Amino acid sequence: MTTRRHFMQSAASIAAFGAFPLAAFAQAFDAVKIINGFPAGGTADSTSRRVAEKIGGTPYAKNAGVVENKPGAGGRIACEVVKAAPPDGATLLLTPYSCMSIYPHIYSKLAYDPFKDFVPVSMGALMTHALAVGPLVPATVKTVKDYLAWAKANPKDANYGSPAAGSTPHFLVALLSINNGVELKHVPYRGSLPAVADMIGGTLASTSTPTGDALANHKAGKVRILATSGAKRTPFTPDVATYAEQGFPELTTEEWFGFYAPAKTPANVVANANAAINAALKDKSVIDSLGVMGLVAQGSTPAEMEKSQKDEHTRWGPLVKKIGFTADS
Repeated sequence: MTTRRHFMQSAASIAAFGAFPLAAFAQAFDAVKIINGFPAGGTADSTSRRVAEKIGGTPYAKNAGVVENKPGAGGRIACEVVKAAPPDGATLLLTPYSCMSIYPHIYSKLAYDPFKDFVPVSMGALMTHALAVGPLVPATVKTVKDYLAWAKANPKDANYGSPAAGSTPHFLVALLSINNGVELKHVPYRGSLPAVADMIGGTLASTSTPTGDALANHKAGKVRILATSGAKRTPFTPDVATYAEQGFPELTTEEWFGFYAPAKTPANVVANANAAINAALKDKSVIDSLGVMGLVAQGSTPAEMEKSQKDEHTRWGPLVKKIGFTADS
């Protein structure tokens, strides 16, 4: 399982990679385009924009980056766009690892090969996922076990939204449903925020979403986060117990957003991009603004990111099989 500790072990290697000697021979772009596959205002968008704002004035880019949102298909559209981009490093993809590590298990005709069509550049942020409920669920429901009991007693209303079918948040509650013999109907959305809006409006009972996408409304009392998926409580919701603390350790997951370049992007350009992204992620304003979204700024070397992608791909294979979900489900 991916943990923060794994990524923190080689801070020195990140710095060393950023000083990769070939980097000096790459010409800085006027502006770099960062494409993500989710709507404006969410966690993916925030990660893209905070980093884009800080990469200007570096050997990688002369000016701040430009962010383009290509929402839909659970992030796959953005992946396809970047796959087709020129492999010069002027266009990057920002995506959660689910698009690269989980989707190969559920889409038999995925339009991109996560391991051949992209070059890992750097991780950007770590996130947990949250199970939240809205006004459709009684205030007496305060824990995951309470929610399961309520869902069992109210099968017609027992549904949950997620950012996309086949996403990590979707699968976490799918496993919760299967492992506890309680039917929870999945409602896929194009990103988390529309699902949260429907939950607040009372047309959706719950959501499984990146914690940051429910955080503001949780603090405002409009929704209630019942659990988060990290190995320990998040610093953003210290009052909320983890799934593991509530007796569901199999749902412990921390997902990352990562930056990718098209395959065959020159190594010296990747080095410059990695150095610029990691420097941005150490900026206090970036750390603080990502924290508002429930994200922990976290860079990496390309090699660390590649290893984590492969590890998560291996981990999720049997879980997807257990859930029984495919693109044709």
